[in-house]
Amino acid sequence: MKKTSLPLSQVYRLLEPGPVVLVTSARGGRANVMTMSWHMMVDFEPPIVACVISNRDYTFGIVRETKECAINIPTVELAKKVVGCGNTSGREVDKFKKFRLTPAPAARIGAPLISECYANLECKVMDASMAGKYNLFILEVVKAWIDRSKKHPRTIHHCGQGVFMVAGRIIKLPSRMK
Repeated sequence: MKKTSLPLSQVYRLLEPGPVVLVTSARGGRANVMTMSWHMMVDFEPPIVACVISNRDYTFGIVRETKECAINIPTVELAKKVVGCGNTSGREVDKFKKFRLTPAPAARIGAPLISECYANLECKVMDASMAGKYNLFILEVVKAWIDRSKKHPRTIHHCGQGVFMVAGRIIKLPSRMK
């Protein structure tokens, strides 16, 4: 097996943990959408999620101030809109309008959900103590929604530099986890 050195700046491409998501937030009656792929589960009950939101992103200040957001999980059908949201700043653009996404009211937070996404997680910030140094927020999912008609949603996963992998084939193996 022949391997070559990988630049450390490319390590993230190997470890991207889960699907690319759309984070929604709102402040002062204005909603925003941000594309995010740096997130991970921390605990199961209650569900706790860690995520990185760059302090250069418009969403950072909104989430830090309001202490809430929604994680909306799109499928491959929304891939172009997801990338468009990621390449556009909410400071200048209403992404809901520009990308024709439908805001839906949340039950437990002020930020809207995205109707077109197959799942939506309403989140409250539990811990922002590492946001200043690492841009890391710890979120508690306080309400979750799913479109059960989508049995095997095909999510997209960021591989870096504009390359995405689409979830596909499902395999089932024995597991003691429930």
